[in-house]
Amino acid sequence: MFTRTESFSQFIRYYPVVSVIVAINLIFYLATVLPFFPNYWFISTFTGVNLYIAEGEFWRLATPIFMHAGFSHVLFNSFSLVLFGPGLERILGGVKFLAVYFISGIAANFATFLLEPMTFTHVGSSGAIFGLFGYYIAMVVLKKRAMARQDSQVILTIAAISVVMTFLQPNINITAHLFGLLAGFLLGAGAGRK
Repeated sequence: MFTRTESFSQFIRYYPVVSVIVAINLIFYLATVLPFFPNYWFISTFTGVNLYIAEGEFWRLATPIFMHAGFSHVLFNSFSLVLFGPGLERILGGVKFLAVYFISGIAANFATFLLEPMTFTHVGSSGAIFGLFGYYIAMVVLKKRAMARQDSQVILTIAAISVVMTFLQPNINITAHLFGLLAGFLLGAGAGRK
């Protein structure tokens, strides 16, 4: 489930939503670094800034999902999405997968807005990716036959390591990670037991 053996063209055809999200991540990243693009405007308009959200710029609850703080950040999050997104996109279908991804990401950013200082600035798709982990965990716990045992062990191990690393690495939005995970779990739990 988490091993990728597809060619590039097969991956795009089989997992169009994951592919589009990764492409948007890369386009947003390029828009922040290309010298001929109005980088400052792009960064200042789409980054999550709690003060601006409080002043009514509500799009900042969604756009930070695609914004990243450097190449390693966008690479790691896009790589995580390529590894863990396809299985869930196949299980849920594109529309439901996209809903889980966005609802988790927006919930993570909304929690950041509520719990962090007004001066807090945030970027990254980690909250949405943690939402995917949360959904998987709900499947493992509540729908035991939905995933093979080996896949269940992989997702639980990776999710546990990711949560621990959330507290050990500097410059991590802990609130977004935890509330993204919670949102994904609740969405998975709300989908019902099987």
